[in-house]
Amino acid sequence: MLITMKEMLETAQKNKFAVPAFNAGTGQLLTAMMESAEEKQAPVIMAIHPDELKFLRDSFISSVIYEANHTKIPVVIHLDHGATYEQCIHAIRLGFTSVMIDGSLLPFTENIALAKKVVNTAHSVGVSVEGELGTIGQTGDSIEGGTTKITYTKPSDAKAFVEKTGVDSLAIAIGTAHGIYPKGFVPKLKLELLSEIKNIIDIPLVLHGGSSNQNDEIAESVKRGICKINISSDIKFSFMKGVEQYLQEKGFEREPNVIYPTCIRMCRNTIEEKMALFNDIDKVKCFC
Repeated sequence: MLITMKEMLETAQKNKFAVPAFNAGTGQLLTAMMESAEEKQAPVIMAIHPDELKFLRDSFISSVIYEANHTKIPVVIHLDHGATYEQCIHAIRLGFTSVMIDGSLLPFTENIALAKKVVNTAHSVGVSVEGELGTIGQTGDSIEGGTTKITYTKPSDAKAFVEKTGVDSLAIAIGTAHGIYPKGFVPKLKLELLSEIKNIIDIPLVLHGGSSNQNDEIAESVKRGICKINISSDIKFSFMKGVEQYLQEKGFEREPNVIYPTCIRMCRNTIEEKMALFNDIDKVKCFC
């Protein structure tokens, strides 16, 4: 069941859970995501970064649309970190039901202007828009980028941004980073800042860089109002560890359909852990 992000996250907000947005950088990751979503009756967001889309080619989106239209699970197809108006329009034309316009590195007024331009076009054809305010950190091993220094989202700026742009959801910076954290590094989320923002903004809030964070903080962020959490590195790491393990144990194998099933299962283990952590399991009933 293909739906918009607005519908997905308003339901999550009302029922106090967060929907995972998994970056499906290959068909195997898409398979893992869909199998887990159906088994666990968990709504899901298929996120794809412009670099992933370039690698997979536009035709990949037809496969995602087919999967979404042939399941009773609510599914959103979301452009992750669209950097330009043109990237967002291209995604809309392909059939994405949600786009993110990431102007977080721009001056505040320019970020507002760019987001408003995307919102005006996207809303005219029923597509949802996610904006971002503040900057997410980076660990150096993620296509999603980030900055070496996090710029935390200011509550007053967030309120003004939402009012002036009309975005349907807002990604905020409270201390996460894209990628896998270095060994020994323990991130600390500013949960009180999240609560401050939540108290003055009605639209669903989004947490980027959700891989490798401490489970208790992630669970608490959901309780405090986060409705969507992006997961990319963790599921890709699990999948590739599965490939590595298979080749170490079995030796050379040329057939993808022989190698990948165990890798998909390892990826699914991580996916289902996140679904449970976000209180997403068995939430399909909320859309009935």
